[in-house]
Amino acid sequence: MRSPVSTRHLTLAFAVACLVLSSGAVAGGGPVVSGTAAPASAVTPTIHAVYPDPVAGGDRGEFVVLDVPALTDLGAYSLSDGHTTVPLPNRTVRGRVALTADPDRVRALTDAHVYGLRGDVSLANGGDTVRLLRAGRTVDSVRYRETEEGELGVANGSAIRWRPLGATDRPVVTAVGGDVRAFTLPDAPGVPLGTIEDVDDRLYLAGYTLSSTRVGDALVAAHRRGVDVRVLLEGDPVGGRTRGEARTLDRLVNAGVEVRLVAGPHARYAYHHAKYAVADDRAVVLTENWKPAGTGGNSSRGWGVVTGQPEVVDGLTATFRADAGWRDAVQWGEYRRGRQFERGEAATTAYPSRFDPETVPVNRTDLLVTPDNAQRALLAELDAANDSIAVVQPTVGGWDEPLMRALRRAANRGVRVRLLLSSAWYVREENQRTAERFEAWADRTDAPLSTRLADPAGRFSKIHAKGAVVDGDRAIVGSLNWNEQAATTNREVVLVLHGERAADYFGRVFEADWRGGRPTVPLGLVGAVGGVLAVGGLAARRIRFAS
Repeated sequence: MRSPVSTRHLTLAFAVACLVLSSGAVAGGGPVVSGTAAPASAVTPTIHAVYPDPVAGGDRGEFVVLDVPALTDLGAYSLSDGHTTVPLPNRTVRGRVALTADPDRVRALTDAHVYGLRGDVSLANGGDTVRLLRAGRTVDSVRYRETEEGELGVANGSAIRWRPLGATDRPVVTAVGGDVRAFTLPDAPGVPLGTIEDVDDRLYLAGYTLSSTRVGDALVAAHRRGVDVRVLLEGDPVGGRTRGEARTLDRLVNAGVEVRLVAGPHARYAYHHAKYAVADDRAVVLTENWKPAGTGGNSSRGWGVVTGQPEVVDGLTATFRADAGWRDAVQWGEYRRGRQFERGEAATTAYPSRFDPETVPVNRTDLLVTPDNAQRALLAELDAANDSIAVVQPTVGGWDEPLMRALRRAANRGVRVRLLLSSAWYVREENQRTAERFEAWADRTDAPLSTRLADPAGRFSKIHAKGAVVDGDRAIVGSLNWNEQAATTNREVVLVLHGERAADYFGRVFEADWRGGRPTVPLGLVGAVGGVLAVGGLAARRIRFAS
């Protein structure tokens, strides 16, 4: 990173780009280059974002993002850093457009139309003020402090919010009406597998990990039929990648399937944790990984949905293309070189099928993604609850994190809140402490909130589902672990199904898992082993992320 002083001696470029809404590049509504320019009295352009510290030698490819709300002749404006002023090109545009002294480089960073500047401006990594001028007078300005390499600073009033370059800013996608196929795991492993087997045109599979031989078979078979098959996974899963998964990915690539992993020092997301697939004109969204313990039905309790709603399918397609098409999506062959892989544990246990898949009508489906919009939308759903909230999670975030506060707000206003957590060995002690704290709070406040650790009783091995049922008419299903890190730094995908039939289906699964197979140990007894829990606390805290 350059110092503010040395920066002034480098030839740097400004560019104006826009943040992508439907792709992972810095992009936006395309420029309009015809029509009548807005008069001087109209709303003027504003500075939307700055990119002062590119991942490039000499910081080549710097840019600034302008919002141009009406047809405007950019030639009436100039950009200044207080030392150098550069006129903008004489082009009439509207929306968000890109200007740079290095247009060839910037075109690789954005799918917005790029215009070249006729001069150079210096922009310091250690902090600077960028001004938009008209006739020598400042019409807008943005001040930022020290930057992070490869991050875009988005103006938010007088503040700057730094985001990795290429991070999407997707809206909530809504589909009205239609049917969806609701299913659970380990009960119905044939549903996700059948969805990706029955394809003729395209198959885009997104996941955290992929080690299932049967899923690999389906992908290779589809590729051999001429289907456009692409896979996108997390590059650095917690605990490392297993040898079995490496063999599966080797096989896919050797067969000609494109496999990419989100990895590297400039990855836009802490984890690519989304779990979905687009299969022709259908999509499956689920809580489970593409491995025997997950979609294979050999271990975890999971929830899933298959939908053919065009808006949802298109939204997932756009999300996949944005994530797989950005520079942090590394080819498997490149990623694999020089790496060692871990010995994995096979999941081979068979479980009874108690919940058959059901096709149910929905009034509306909302597609949410993190970090773009999901937490905000989920908080709104919880804050709108009037009667009941039933949440199932492997583990949850801290006491003062937004989703946990929302559950307590709901209980305070009389909503019956139940929180079902995993009893798996690696989260049991942490979850017991969480349960005790929530129960103690409920006792003090006389709030209708209760927390329980699941008792699988031979029906599954562990809770891995991540969902909720709200007021008996909304079901939430997706990859998001309810903690602040996952909601704000991971790529996650969540569906909110509005409809009593969908809520009833997942509600029945929740009720069965809440009851379990035998009487639940009173939480008061858990406190009696506090000394043991204290000894195990360090180990529990090490595993903060549930896959």
